[in-house]
Amino acid sequence: MEKKVVSLVRCSGYDDKILKEAIEKTFYHLGGIENFINKGDKVLLKLNLLMKKKPEDATTTHPIFVKALTQVLIAYGAEVVIGDSPGGPFNTSLLKGVYKACGIEEVATKVGAKLNYNTNISEIQNEKGLILKKITAIEVLQKVDKVISVSKLKTHGMMMFTGAVKNMFGVVAGLEKAEYHVRMPNNDDFSNALVDICLAANPILSFMDGIIGMEGAGPSAGNPREIGAVLASTSPYHLDVVATSMIGITPTKVPTIQRSVERGLCKGSFEDIDLKGESIENFILKDFVVPEIRSLDLLEGKLPKFLRDILNHALQPKPVFMHNICVGCRDCAENCPPKVIDMMNNKPNVKLDECIRCFCCQELCPVKAVNIQRPLLMKLLAKL
Repeated sequence: MEKKVVSLVRCSGYDDKILKEAIEKTFYHLGGIENFINKGDKVLLKLNLLMKKKPEDATTTHPIFVKALTQVLIAYGAEVVIGDSPGGPFNTSLLKGVYKACGIEEVATKVGAKLNYNTNISEIQNEKGLILKKITAIEVLQKVDKVISVSKLKTHGMMMFTGAVKNMFGVVAGLEKAEYHVRMPNNDDFSNALVDICLAANPILSFMDGIIGMEGAGPSAGNPREIGAVLASTSPYHLDVVATSMIGITPTKVPTIQRSVERGLCKGSFEDIDLKGESIENFILKDFVVPEIRSLDLLEGKLPKFLRDILNHALQPKPVFMHNICVGCRDCAENCPPKVIDMMNNKPNVKLDECIRCFCCQELCPVKAVNIQRPLLMKLLAKL
């Protein structure tokens, strides 16, 4: 069985020189930049730019990480385009705000990279797709020669973990992402769709900013946590296996990894991984705070279906809005895929019976005013 190389390099802090050396060492572990990039190639760095967040919040790919990677690529002779489709509508105004707030605009100016402002969309056929045979994607994906994913190591309230595979969800254009949530509220279907999207986007390399990651209520409401790692691989599926193992998660408990295993994309263990660089034992964090995720049908095979349906409904996690923190920005209501959040007296109220538990409201809240409440019984069952 052919093993996939995953590079793991120690890097503490976002120092320009040290990080650039870590990126160069990473390319060495992977066999050399010339194996992936031709001089003159137009390369899209697909970042994680979920929303307007300062780099120190650890929600988005750090600008110094982007700077170091971009400098190495440009020095080799590539033309670099930086982009993403953040949460919310995909338009020039939103992109400008996100690029500026996340520190990416400044970096692009300094290193001579281009920021993507092409807000056109296009359909990509996806023969390898299981759920999605075509995706509505940002057009820039088809205007470049190569795509490199540059994700952030974070936990996630719906998918447990967001890394290399889920990062490619950002190639789905703007509010089309909300439509995918509505069409596939089931955890298994949605995670299969994420794998489909990753296959369609087909990044040649996947880098991961694991220097300062996020634990707890990710992908935006958690807490920064020092990990000190730069990771990369030709396979986003194997990269996620290594990253989750570092933060104490059994890889196959992550829905996207389990779907990848079922589809033969990886083994979900180190059986098919050739780890280059540091030993993973030097990075494992046993106390990393990880949200509990379980199949939507917690009681399958244990009770009659009509009883399971009643109990599963009662056991579902739910968003709780902290009105004392809420600033009335309306981001949760405007970006709710099933449109079940109403603003009353400038505060959000959700129709829980119609909520699909995608937790986009928590993801996109700029002030962390949304908690995901999980019933005690659900927590106990999740440990079984």
